[in-house]
Amino acid sequence: MIDSSAIAHALAEKGIVADDSQQRAIDTLCALLYGKRSEAVKREHRGVYCHGLPGRGKSLVVDTIFALATCAKRRIHFHQFIRDINRLVVQAPRSDDRLGDVSRAWLDGVDLLYFDEFHVHDIADAFLIGRFLETALESGTRIVLTSNYAPRKLLPDPEFHERFEPTIARIEHHFDIVAFDGPRDYRENRVESTQLRYFSPLDGTREALWTIFADYEAQAAIHPADVEVAGRSLPVTAAGKQIVWVDFDALCGTARSHLDYLALAERWRGVILDRLETSMFRRRDVLQRFVWLIDILYDRKHALFIASDLPVRAALEGLEGAHDVSRTTSRLAEMQSCGYVIELERAHRNSHPAVAAK
Repeated sequence: MIDSSAIAHALAEKGIVADDSQQRAIDTLCALLYGKRSEAVKREHRGVYCHGLPGRGKSLVVDTIFALATCAKRRIHFHQFIRDINRLVVQAPRSDDRLGDVSRAWLDGVDLLYFDEFHVHDIADAFLIGRFLETALESGTRIVLTSNYAPRKLLPDPEFHERFEPTIARIEHHFDIVAFDGPRDYRENRVESTQLRYFSPLDGTREALWTIFADYEAQAAIHPADVEVAGRSLPVTAAGKQIVWVDFDALCGTARSHLDYLALAERWRGVILDRLETSMFRRRDVLQRFVWLIDILYDRKHALFIASDLPVRAALEGLEGAHDVSRTTSRLAEMQSCGYVIELERAHRNSHPAVAAK
């Protein structure tokens, strides 16, 4: 049983005193994990679906409770899930329900599944996630989803939305729906930075980027090269053990997918994104790749350093043409804040005790 004071204390350490919608989510999540409900009700409601605008504390609240939960649990981000399940389906033996077989094996031993940043924009992903959720509910797995979208807003493309409605109905039937509708954007309120991470204009940024690279790489040297990422060649300015330095056009301006960014994040803890010409955001494909990149780096609390011709967050304001741009601007704010826990900096402190002592 999670003590309510433990939740309040853990949130207070992150600068949060729960507002009304966050408290509803806390109560609902605790009921899912520890509520004394009848077996009939338990069979009906096996999950909690938290949705709302970016930065309203969905992941902060759920991450806090998930960390305190003592059951067998698993947390996964949408892009990684889609990649991993597709790989498993390809490798699985043929059967009448290969996706169901893979889903049951994937869920084996998982009592609580936390699916962060749940969204559905692609019809192929819709079929996969629909069958997976059906299997998970049948298996008795308790599920928590966080999303920027209310259930009825999932897969908004009118050409395909109707085909996803059975899954939406399943979510509405089996999940308690909690809207995070507080006025505060927690990411926008944490923008003070102990280190400058975004640089503009481009003139004169190379020295600053070189200093950043040298801070994290003991054998720092500029060695332009081509490295392999997700089976494809990526030209880089420099690549160390912790951080990779790459031009924006090479990473987001050419034909790449979230698979490239997952592979990149699994290999390096930080990215220096150089020579970003913000006019390229007018291309829908480029903008979407940038959104994917930020999603994946943010989920892992990896470091991001940007050199651009204009301030990048201002350049994104009001842009359309890609999914979830508002979430990206909100995340970029947090990623330069002093409250953002960066794996790269943690690893650097652990390997350099003198730095941690400062």
